Amino acid sequence: MGLGGCIILIAAGAILTFATDWDMQGVNLNLVGVIFMIVGLIGVATFSSIARRRRVVVPPATPVIDDTRPHSRDGYSDGYGV
Repeated sequence: MGLGGCIILIAAGAILTFATDWDMQGVNLNLVGVIFMIVGLIGVATFSSIARRRRVVVPPATPVIDDTRPHSRDGYSDGYGV
């Protein structure tokens, strides 16, 4: 479940808890909404910790070539027409 699914769980739980006054026999919708919100918050915390761990900066594997020779552009020493 990604971040979007966790946010949907939190929103659905909040709707069930705070915005409805339905009564179902054998089901406490307020408790179901609170459970949805808790599961969504746990999912957001887990997702953010995993995403933070994935963001590892890897240095480039190719060597950096430092070319410090002065370049002259006289038209004859650049390798063309030798």
